[in-house]
Amino acid sequence: MTQSITHSDHSKTRVAAISILASAAMATAKLVVGVAIGSLALISEALHSAVDVVATVITWMVVRVSDKPADNEHHYGHGKLESLSALGVIALLYVLAGGVLVESYSRLRDAAPAPTLSVIPFLVLLLDIAVNFWRARALHRAAHATHSQALEADALHFASDVLGSIAVIVGLGLSALGFWWGDSAAAIAVAIMIAALGLRLARSTVETLLDRAPEGAAEKARSAIRSVPGVVDIERLRVRLVGATHFVDATVQVPRTFPIDRVDEIKRKAQAAVGSRLSGADLTFTAVPVALNNESVRERIMVIARNSGLAIHHVTVHDLGSKLIVSIDLEVAGDMSLVAAHEIAQGLENSIADEFGADVEVDTHIEPLEPELPFGTDAAPDRVKEITAELMRLAGETEVHDIHNVRVRDTEAGEIVNFHCRAASSMSVLKVHDNVDHIERGLRRAFPGVKRVISHAEPPHA
Repeated sequence: MTQSITHSDHSKTRVAAISILASAAMATAKLVVGVAIGSLALISEALHSAVDVVATVITWMVVRVSDKPADNEHHYGHGKLESLSALGVIALLYVLAGGVLVESYSRLRDAAPAPTLSVIPFLVLLLDIAVNFWRARALHRAAHATHSQALEADALHFASDVLGSIAVIVGLGLSALGFWWGDSAAAIAVAIMIAALGLRLARSTVETLLDRAPEGAAEKARSAIRSVPGVVDIERLRVRLVGATHFVDATVQVPRTFPIDRVDEIKRKAQAAVGSRLSGADLTFTAVPVALNNESVRERIMVIARNSGLAIHHVTVHDLGSKLIVSIDLEVAGDMSLVAAHEIAQGLENSIADEFGADVEVDTHIEPLEPELPFGTDAAPDRVKEITAELMRLAGETEVHDIHNVRVRDTEAGEIVNFHCRAASSMSVLKVHDNVDHIERGLRRAFPGVKRVISHAEPPHA
């Protein structure tokens, strides 16, 4: 991102600096020739180019500031400075256009004599057209690539210079053919073109200052966000352009069953998607959890518990047609009083009733929250062999086999046993659980010092 901004700043600054030199040289040439031959049209063009010099100097100064990153006082960066500078240039153009119109009217009213003609003004104007045409194209490309309104203003100025020079040539040609009013008419044409191009620039600049959404930007951002898996819908989306940065504010619906880390992943993907559609995009993503029509009863209950900060498991639901029967295991601190634990359970049951109706039947089994066990040490090899032998004997009473990866650790709370086993690929999870549960219960009976048994069932080797 930093490299991109630096390159953008260097590109705009270089183009603006070249424009300063070109504008100053051509303005001087046209002014000298215009005064020498007494051509108001050529003098008007020279003054127009002089305004361009001032405008380009302002542009060169502004672009060095507008690309600075956001700070504590300018949260959206400094891009609006380009719009403000464009308004200043527009004001200068209209002052110039008004002055030219007044002088042209005065010359037409007084039937001022035609300018003294030679080949020199035509050569100067042709050179001016070539230089300004090249500069207008270069500035337009740079403005489009960097979304710079200041450079776009300069490009319009030089485009108007091309048209203005053509109008001056036509006016001088009319004067050469004996039409004394040709030069003044050309000056009026220059003033009208300046005003028309200024109006076009003013419209786009004011729209930016008023935070008008760039054309097509909202549709691109909306399409990009909707392409991210997990996005349900977009409630609201706003886009505004500040300098070269598209600021996108989106309020997005996501499933309420998603955990926080999943929602955060959606945000990251949305930022990447919007950035790929709108260069330099800055996305503010507000996630709104919503209930989906395909949520199961169990998922809805889990959401209720999670929103209450409660730990539940073994949620079972029976639908009797006219009534829902719900059973829940609720974990609370082991040292909590029964009265306090019952109040928590009652609050959970009330929340479930609010969700599914007062006729829902809820039974809550309260049990102590499993504490975090202290760090343990590996048991002696003989102890591991002893427990492994018992696990293999118990497995022989079930349909699981291949007891392996047995680990035994001693803790202050008791022994913790972990083991892996295998079962037939066709065996259901419920059946595997029943078989493994038989092994775990048998091991605790054989070794009362075992606090917990954690099993991991695997399918057969490929």
